[in-house]
Amino acid sequence: MPLGTELAHKLRDRLTYRGRKFAFEVAQLRLPNGAEGEWECIRHPGGALAVPVTNDGQLVLVRQYRFAMQGRLLEFPAGTVELGEDPAATIRREIEEETGYAAATWHCLGDFPIAPGYSDELIYAFLATDLTKLDKPPLQDDDEDIEVVLMTPEVFEETVRSGVMVDAKTVTSYFLAKPFLAGSN
Repeated sequence: MPLGTELAHKLRDRLTYRGRKFAFEVAQLRLPNGAEGEWECIRHPGGALAVPVTNDGQLVLVRQYRFAMQGRLLEFPAGTVELGEDPAATIRREIEEETGYAAATWHCLGDFPIAPGYSDELIYAFLATDLTKLDKPPLQDDDEDIEVVLMTPEVFEETVRSGVMVDAKTVTSYFLAKPFLAGSN
């Protein structure tokens, strides 16, 4: 059997809570090596993220309030994938709603787990270019507090190094997109 294909055996579920965007599960498992224990997991439908780049090479980010962090984080626009929705459709909608831009060209950067120690959430990352500023202002959801921020890749990297709160999916996606950005090394 190839490495990593053995699965844990679920012995029993102890608790499941279903919220608006995700579920929380506590289960007793037997691992492939025979060890038994109890594990917690956030079950999440996944998220789609765009690295939007304007025609003059600026990154389009959002500064968004995040309850769990009790503050604003710098992020690329992203959204939860709805049941049965293609992640590409999710991010096309979200980039317009959160930033007020639409992209004519899309490039898939891949997908990756965001916090595999406690969640099954995957982020589907895309590079969005050939941006057009929409005539209407961004349309935020009722539970969002978002400010659009433009910055060069150099300023973004300095911001990350400076200790400003930037979420991991944004940093990861930036480095996935960096080879496609004009003037990158």
